[in-house]
Amino acid sequence: MATILGNIQQVRARIARACDVAQRPVQSVTLLCVSKTFGPDAVREAHAAGERCFGENYVQEALDKIAALADLRGAIEWHLIGPLQSNKTRAVAEQFDWVHSVDRLKIAQRLSEQRPANLPPLQLCLQVNISGEASKSGLAPAEVADVAQAVAALPGVRLRGLMAIPEPAGDLAAQRAPHRALRELFESLRAQGLELDTLSMGMSADLEAAILEGSTMVRVGSAIFGARA
Repeated sequence: MATILGNIQQVRARIARACDVAQRPVQSVTLLCVSKTFGPDAVREAHAAGERCFGENYVQEALDKIAALADLRGAIEWHLIGPLQSNKTRAVAEQFDWVHSVDRLKIAQRLSEQRPANLPPLQLCLQVNISGEASKSGLAPAEVADVAQAVAALPGVRLRGLMAIPEPAGDLAAQRAPHRALRELFESLRAQGLELDTLSMGMSADLEAAILEGSTMVRVGSAIFGARA
């Protein structure tokens, strides 16, 4: 029977093999365990297996989990990876460490204003709709540079990089193409002087393609916690 520990070991082995092929050090890729729809006990089990970075899609579910795991607060980094509406920014600014899904300047401005002064800057990624899907949120690639410059100037937050959820693709070459496009956009922003270090791309099905194209953080849920209900 699969266990969370066993699944994590398998995912870490996949990351190590992909890094080996890409000729990158394995420590250059952070594993973000996506715990949405799984309860606090599953997070506690993954934490006991050595994980410290957890990604959540739904603000209220995440807040309940953060409260239930208050004893681990200093040992867990909470990342919001799902859509964020304006009316939820205060709770996110107060409770999370990272937000990957900033898809407009207004959201970053609210997070900046609402981040408590006693906390370190909230770490942000801009979400890019790299495949141009009508159903996906995210900035169009052509909008990213202007928004990135504006976000980088805000107090209370720190722009770390870009995030994308490419549309599913069958083979490795097709999977690599949108990840490559995001990396090229990321490199163009760095060439403009922005101090970025994070490419949040790659999930359970395509983490190898993402790592080959330079991902620094892979967001893995089902391969760790199992299929969602």
